[in-house]
Amino acid sequence: MASICCVHMRPTLCNSTADKGPSPSITFDLVNHKATPSSIQAPRTVHRRQLVLHTAVAVAAFAAPTTVPNALALDVVSEDVRIYTDDENKFKIEIPQEWQVGTGESNGLKSITAFYPTDASNSNVSVVITGLGPDFTRMESFGKVDEFAQTLVSGLDRSWQRPPGVAAKLIDCKSSKGIYYIEYSLQNPGESRRYLYSAIGMASNGWYNRLYTVTGQFVEEETDKYASQIQKVVASFRFI
Repeated sequence: MASICCVHMRPTLCNSTADKGPSPSITFDLVNHKATPSSIQAPRTVHRRQLVLHTAVAVAAFAAPTTVPNALALDVVSEDVRIYTDDENKFKIEIPQEWQVGTGESNGLKSITAFYPTDASNSNVSVVITGLGPDFTRMESFGKVDEFAQTLVSGLDRSWQRPPGVAAKLIDCKSSKGIYYIEYSLQNPGESRRYLYSAIGMASNGWYNRLYTVTGQFVEEETDKYASQIQKVVASFRFI
């Protein structure tokens, strides 16, 4: 289990592309993908660094699919892809035709939605929506994308401990059209390396801003089977 604390990590440079026209805390078991709510604070009392670190553990999975609410729609795009639309939370995302959907809520979180293969797998994509305080009006409120990515990934790294804990490595990051895209890996000692792709953006529901964290993950041995699918799902996320 990775806990959140101050860490030391060598700086990593990321690619930042300028736009051209572009909390509550939850502890997640990075092995079993189980979310455990911890102490909740009102959004306005949560510090900027805490909010950044919380996005790093927004990896949710569900043991079984739940009934999809009426506010949601699954529209077939092709025989391989369908579009999941959430009219209430104002987003859509393209998922493989055979993938299942799980939805739920946790104390202090607006919603958690997970998309995952029908086959037994450690791979999935999750969307976590968290309320923000009035000080957060756009993604740059967290800092530039490279600063954001460094804080997010270094907040999970425990490789400097003795004995070493989970090793987190930033692979790439960029900003496009108001969304931060971050690629990184996590590896617990003696376990498979896990690759994660995140798209993180901000939108208002008319009363307050909310942070949307879309995270896809797959383990190294499932790279050939799921890497391309998961990258496409995360990249397809759009606000509506």
